[in-house]
Amino acid sequence: MSDRFKEFVDVPQQFLKEGQQFINRCTKPDKKEYLQISRAVAIGFVVMGLLGYFVKLIHIPINNILVGAA
Repeated sequence: MSDRFKEFVDVPQQFLKEGQQFINRCTKPDKKEYLQISRAVAIGFVVMGLLGYFVKLIHIPINNILVGAA
């Protein structure tokens, strides 16, 4: 019974310890790193938007052919 209780208590303690270590390792990005991340996210938005636009551009005529023929 004491082993189960000890395991029940050790799990939250280990979680809190690992969480504290993670927070201590985290650093706030400097201006250069922030701009680099922002640029990468913006490029990702543009690429995904263009991809969605082209898929929709191809999908509309194909859908009209399939549905219009019925």
